[in-house]
Amino acid sequence: METYDALLASIAPTSGETRTILDPATGEAVGQAPVHTVQDLEQAINAAAAAQPAWAALGHDARSAALLRAADAVERSAEELARLLSREQGKPLNGPNARFEVGACAAWLRVAATTALEPETVVDDGETRAELHYRPIGVVGAIGPWNWPMMITVWQLAPALRMGNAVVVKPSEYTPLSVLALVHVLNQELPEGLLTAVSGGGEVGEALAGHPGIGKIMFTGSTATGKAIIKSSADTVKRLTLELGGNDAGIVLPDADPTAIAEGLFWGAFINTGQTCAALKRLYVHTDIYDAVCEELTNVAAAMPMGIGLDEANVLGPLQNRQQYDIVARLVDAAKASGARVLLGGNPDPDRTGHFYPTTLIADIDNDNPLVAEEQFGPALPIIRYSTVDEAVANANALDVGLGASVWSSDPAAARTVAARLEAGTVWINKHGAVDPRIPFGGAKQSGYGLEFGVEGLKALGVPQVING
Repeated sequence: METYDALLASIAPTSGETRTILDPATGEAVGQAPVHTVQDLEQAINAAAAAQPAWAALGHDARSAALLRAADAVERSAEELARLLSREQGKPLNGPNARFEVGACAAWLRVAATTALEPETVVDDGETRAELHYRPIGVVGAIGPWNWPMMITVWQLAPALRMGNAVVVKPSEYTPLSVLALVHVLNQELPEGLLTAVSGGGEVGEALAGHPGIGKIMFTGSTATGKAIIKSSADTVKRLTLELGGNDAGIVLPDADPTAIAEGLFWGAFINTGQTCAALKRLYVHTDIYDAVCEELTNVAAAMPMGIGLDEANVLGPLQNRQQYDIVARLVDAAKASGARVLLGGNPDPDRTGHFYPTTLIADIDNDNPLVAEEQFGPALPIIRYSTVDEAVANANALDVGLGASVWSSDPAAARTVAARLEAGTVWINKHGAVDPRIPFGGAKQSGYGLEFGVEGLKALGVPQVING
């Protein structure tokens, strides 16, 4: 186990251009990140291509054993990784935040390592026998976001490595240190060259998406960037898994208990201070219990402390970057200007250091208001009143995204009936955003395509091959 300072020193650049990474809560320098180039990317891809055949030849059992050792390595350095993550991304150590994220890295590694994927006999009738196998793709490119930089990187690389691929990771420019440190820790248990992080700008990501040596791109991020990756990948016919933007709707049915669901609603919307693709971003509440839900949710939200991540008391942090802060502020200002009712927040302190936007709840807002129609990706939740379930379903389905959704009810059967009508990759009942490494996850409509996690996630990192005869 390395100390925090030793971990930071291990990823410090020794040559080339660098960039100072600032803590979004304090403005203080966290460390220096390398600014890798397209030439650095070429070297990483070449090294990955050289290491991949031997890794694939090890077989599933040996690769799984290595991933389990890598999970152990993450746990040995868990507190140091969490501290770095908190300082760079802004999320607090406690709550479903930095320590939670590092723990999820170990959990996803272990599930990817131990999930069985056996050849499937598709026909065996005495005359014809056909088996479906999955072979390694080769080198996989993983392009990650800034909101859950470590966890989502593991979502991408763990199944890729398990299936016999090498991986080149391109972290977000906002959170490169967290990913570089994670890869450094993982590489304590992996062959040299198999896994590399290249910390560069947009030109590096574009080169990765179009590179002929990359067989698949895994990407989590905005729909706009996902579309650009699709275009960049076209000439080399790359396989793609894209987890793109969402503007997830939640529907509270009239039989729900406002007190019982309030905390679940809060964390569904405000996990990671709202900076989560599959967070609850539009809440539709039946008029019969609208005021009660608003009151209970406000009570819960008002009690959640927000501040510097290294303070053990806090569970909400700043927006990770000023650009995202400005988006949230613009959308809340538009809601206020429209006459919507502010239940909580909406009044950032201009003199406060850091990108802190207060926890904000907005009621009595029209469904076409920008705060409802656009993804805010921050700590502001619009609460929309509805009269009929048909109205709520129509509004929930009206947008061109469909990553997740949720239904809240005291009657699970009634909730499932409504859930089946929603156009989303995952619909949760009486919870929102809960992901599980055993359960497939992916989006509908312009929230992307392809599945991650579980058996389906492993298959997505292989090339299907039918052996017939």
